[in-house]
Amino acid sequence: MAFRPLHDRILVRRIEADEKTAGGIIIPDTAKEKPQEGEVIAVGPGSRDESGKLTPLDVKAGDRILFGKWSGTEIKLNDEDLLIMKESDVMGVIENAAAVKKAA
Repeated sequence: MAFRPLHDRILVRRIEADEKTAGGIIIPDTAKEKPQEGEVIAVGPGSRDESGKLTPLDVKAGDRILFGKWSGTEIKLNDEDLLIMKESDVMGVIENAAAVKKAA
């Protein structure tokens, strides 16, 4: 991708939630909420502290993250809806996402 976020910002692709519940009920588009889970596509170099030293980000490209419902700014890049947000908007990184999904 030809986009690089600046400072402590990250570029995120939302991960769509399942259209069915565990009980088999299909959720219509009008009742769905915006997903709060996403995949990090690109990260900035980091922020600078008071002494000017660069502090790298904790997240990296490929991480699966959870973020707030109203976090970030929505943009359209290469006909794809993405989010740009600060690292501080990220609530956490989901470790071993495939294993978590199988357990559920």
